[in-house]
Amino acid sequence: MPDISLTNITSLAAVSIAISVVAAFLIHWVLYAIAVRVVRARMTPILLPAIFQPTRWLVVLFALGAGIQPLELGPRVEALWSIGSKMLFALLAGWLLLRTLRAVRQMIESHSDINAEDNLKARQRHTRVRILYRIAQSMIAVLVIAMVLIAIPGVRSIGVTLAASAGLVGLAVGAAAQPALKNLIAGIQMAFSEPIRLDDVVIVEGEWGRIEDITLTFVAVRIWDDRRMVVPVSYFLEKPFQNWTTRTSDLLGTVFFYVDPAADVGRIRDAFVDAVKANSRWDGRVAILQVTDHRADALELRGLLSARNAGIAFDLRCEVREAVMDFLRMQMPEALVRSRHRLEPGEGFEQWAPPTRPSAAAE
Repeated sequence: MPDISLTNITSLAAVSIAISVVAAFLIHWVLYAIAVRVVRARMTPILLPAIFQPTRWLVVLFALGAGIQPLELGPRVEALWSIGSKMLFALLAGWLLLRTLRAVRQMIESHSDINAEDNLKARQRHTRVRILYRIAQSMIAVLVIAMVLIAIPGVRSIGVTLAASAGLVGLAVGAAAQPALKNLIAGIQMAFSEPIRLDDVVIVEGEWGRIEDITLTFVAVRIWDDRRMVVPVSYFLEKPFQNWTTRTSDLLGTVFFYVDPAADVGRIRDAFVDAVKANSRWDGRVAILQVTDHRADALELRGLLSARNAGIAFDLRCEVREAVMDFLRMQMPEALVRSRHRLEPGEGFEQWAPPTRPSAAAE
């Protein structure tokens, strides 16, 4: 008779668990179908697919708890279920939060086109969202681990025992992790002060490049020749660097020419301005040529021109330099730098004569 009673209890528990799981799947399916209609009406279909799996298993966990509650499973099984359900809830809740954060990040980035011509605001949003997203990831991971450990009585008691020495442990850990904490705090500060943003054009350690990625501890700078420079986040808060796109991507470029001192600067200036205006890369703001230095053998001419961003400005400088040099070579060859030597009367070289061979008598 006791065996039959135990069998009945086991069967009842299995049936109750199965009914709870089936009911959880059905409830989740109905709620998800309703939510899909609402979300499609508002044209935001990114969030629901991201949270589909975490919410389904959370509903299953709640249904299992409700199905097991009226059953008498014994103190050992109930204790195991209590610990296991709390741990599962912490893991599933952390999974749900991470997927939700990721979906929100994707929604914000999808409404900010970083490839647009005027992408300053888009780069600001991308930078801030990416840094805050990684900060939130770290915080959620720490909270989930803490909740899992708190759910285990043995670990919780060990934590209480170690509380007395938490000060010394904290000092030791803080001293060992000082560089990491320094960069972490710098990353949080950078998210709001924004000395750099994604796709900013910067000069770091004498290298020209673009900000490719910003993490909590380092920044990846893509150099012009496709190398990557990895720089600690704290570098951009402690050391000077050049940011060519802080407020706007518009930029002035310079082109230098060295011509003969007797050259007609007016014609060269007209040729420079015409070359700039004829180029489609010019943004229509600045196109001037000035004499910036006078040397004994040449004049230094500096041309200023403007473009929408640093990459276009570089190409514009190269093309205008080539056009002006073609003009000088084809139409003003006398303007090219030449070396001059002037001999005054009586200052010429004496006629050179080979040495004479001594005669035999002299020998």
